[in-house]
Amino acid sequence: MFRCKSLRSALMPLMAVALAFSSLFLAPEASAKDKYRVAWTIYVGWMPWDYAAQQGIVKKWADKYGIEIEVVQVNDYVESINQYTAGAFDGCVMTNMDALTIPAAGGVDSTALIVGDFSNGNDGVVLKGKTALKDIKGQKVNLVELSVSHYLLARALETVGLAEKDIKVVNTSDADIVAAYATPDVTAAVTWNPLLSEVRAMPKTALVFDSSKIPGEIIDLMVVNTAKLDKNPALGKALAGAWYETMALMSKNDAAGKAARSAMAKASGTDLAGFDAQLASTKMFYKPADAVAFTTSAQLPATMQKVAKFSFEHGLLGEGASSENFIGIGYPGGKTSGDKSKVKLRFTDQYMKLAADGKL
Repeated sequence: MFRCKSLRSALMPLMAVALAFSSLFLAPEASAKDKYRVAWTIYVGWMPWDYAAQQGIVKKWADKYGIEIEVVQVNDYVESINQYTAGAFDGCVMTNMDALTIPAAGGVDSTALIVGDFSNGNDGVVLKGKTALKDIKGQKVNLVELSVSHYLLARALETVGLAEKDIKVVNTSDADIVAAYATPDVTAAVTWNPLLSEVRAMPKTALVFDSSKIPGEIIDLMVVNTAKLDKNPALGKALAGAWYETMALMSKNDAAGKAARSAMAKASGTDLAGFDAQLASTKMFYKPADAVAFTTSAQLPATMQKVAKFSFEHGLLGEGASSENFIGIGYPGGKTSGDKSKVKLRFTDQYMKLAADGKL
């Protein structure tokens, strides 16, 4: 017993030296912060990300959790999602349909971390020289093909007994759609705010259908790479903390709230009145508890089934897709739709619930 004790005593100084020496090499790696990049594009429901970055709110929450987050603007919406899917970003703002048909269909397991809002009039169908939706029959319709604008058009056509065979879709990027609509040749378009507001202001233009007719179906998300989130949940906590701090600020009608919304308005190319008008046609989930309630509702799986059906019919679920259930979608509580063995899009309430419970 005494020999063991003396051997241990003799080894302890050597072990201490070895540990101190090895720490010289391990310390830099251990102290290095994980770095993440998230992308955003201009849209009323996503302007808070820019504001939170500009005001240091994102940095504050990233610092709290010992990570770094870079918030990057990408001018073209679809391109931002393509870059996320390719691995250039760890997170990206996108709609529920685009999350399913681009990263998930591309094999990138993605998590809808924050359900920020749903479009409640922010996406619309406009006609030039006509005032009724049924008048769209036989027209060329400019829109971002295979996007939520395309989905909205399909849902709109259903309401007047028409189908896509009754019109011709003209693929037009969001960066070009306003300029295209200003030309005499373009008489019908589908787009989203702030572009929709610009188009509606043009002569002889009528809004004939909008997303308020299909509430809760066009959902705006912050989507992150599932593997990155699982490896370091600090990413989810920091993003949720920054988002809901910004929500609490901008939802107030005091001087600070107006200043925040004014900054967002300016960054998106409008003024406070214009921005507030866009917010009025957006169902923002300012309170995390409301986002949790929506995400855990029975409506969400039902909506995603509609989206999956549209996506399959338009060949958006990837090569080899045999049905609308080809890709699995996960929901809070372990629920799934589609192929349970191939879940590539996951809706979680975990981080929004932490915010709701004041545990961030």
